[in-house]
Amino acid sequence: MSAPAADLKKTPLHALHVELGAKMVPFGGYDMPVQYKAGILAEHKHTRTAAGLFDVSHMGQLRLVGADAGAALESIVPVDIIDLPVYKQRYALFTNEQGGILDDLMVCRRPDDIFVVVNAACKEQDTAHLQAKIGSRCEVIPTPERALLALQGPQAVTALARLNPEVAKLTFMTGGFFNLDGIETFLTRSGYTGEDGFEISVHNDQAVELARKLLAQPEVMPIGLGARDTLRLEAGLCLYGHDIDTSTTPVEGALTWAIQKVRRAGGARAGGYPGADIVNEQLANGVQRKRVGLISAERMPVREGAKLVNADGTEIGVVTSGSLGPTVNQPVALGYVQTAYAPQGTEVFALVRDKRVAMTVAATPFAPHRYFRG
Repeated sequence: MSAPAADLKKTPLHALHVELGAKMVPFGGYDMPVQYKAGILAEHKHTRTAAGLFDVSHMGQLRLVGADAGAALESIVPVDIIDLPVYKQRYALFTNEQGGILDDLMVCRRPDDIFVVVNAACKEQDTAHLQAKIGSRCEVIPTPERALLALQGPQAVTALARLNPEVAKLTFMTGGFFNLDGIETFLTRSGYTGEDGFEISVHNDQAVELARKLLAQPEVMPIGLGARDTLRLEAGLCLYGHDIDTSTTPVEGALTWAIQKVRRAGGARAGGYPGADIVNEQLANGVQRKRVGLISAERMPVREGAKLVNADGTEIGVVTSGSLGPTVNQPVALGYVQTAYAPQGTEVFALVRDKRVAMTVAATPFAPHRYFRG
C-alpha cells in the first residue's frame, strides 16, 4: 500500500520538483518525481544524448570513522575494502548468513572516513546492521543533513566543469571534494544509468542552489524516477528489492564481478563475511538459477512478475524487471532462469496475460556502458 502523501518524507528539492511541474509518487518512503512535463521517453533520451539531473537525496549517506573502519566494513561485505585507495569507490553488498543480499551499496575511501551510500528503502535497517555488526569497531555516522544529486549523460562533464574545471580530471569510480561555484561538495564520477556522470553530495541548505546552477546549463534537464528505471535497466544494473534481495546470493544475481580475488577461497583475506561459506561453495560448484538479460522481438513489454516457461510450458523462472528499452527500441528485461537456460541465445517464453511472448537470453548491458575511464 502506498503511504498517504502526508506520511511521506520530502527531499530538500521537493518544492523545486513541484515548481518544475513534476508528477510526484511515493517511492522508498519519500514523495519523489516520477517524471516532468517532457515525459519519461524524452527524459530517457535526453540523458543518453546530453545530461540529466536526478534527485537521489532519498538514499542514505553514512560515514564510517576510525582507524579500523576499513577492516570492520570488510568483515560484513564480500568485497575488498582494506586495499581500496583514497578517493576510489567500489560497489559492495551486505549479505546475511545464508549468503542472501541485504542491500547493495557504494563505498568510497576518503582521507578521514569511509563514505557509504545505501538504498532509500533499506537505509534504516542498513544503519542498524552497521551499528550492530561493526559499531564497536568504528563510528557509524548517518548524515541526513546531506542531499545527493546525480548528473548523468555524455555532456554531464561539460556542464559540471563550468562550475569547476577540475572535475574533468576524475575517472570512473573516483571522487573528491570540490567547490562548485561557491558550494562545497563531495562528488564521485559514477552513477546508475550506464552513462558517464557524477553523484554529488551537498549540504541540504545548498541543494536547491546547486540544482538551479546545474539546471541553468544548456545541456541539463531534470529527470524523474521513471527514466532512471529504464536507464538502469538498459544498463543491465540491478534494482534492490526487485532483481536482488535476501532470497538471492551474489552468485545467483550474476554479481560475482564484485567479489575480488583476495576475498574468494584461496585469497589472502578469503571469507569472514556473513554467508561466505555458501557463496564460496556456489562460486566453486555453480547455482541452480541465475540472473540473465532477456530481449524480445515482439513489441509487447514484459513486466516484473511475469513467469518464464520453456517450449514445453514448464515454468523455469521469473522476470524481475522489464520495460521497453527506448535506446535499443525493443522490450528488455532482467530475470532468473534455471541455469540450463542461462546461456546466451537460449529461447524462453514469458507469460503475459496468458499469451506466450518469445524472449531470448542476451548479454547485458543492453545499451553499452559509456563510463569515462581516462
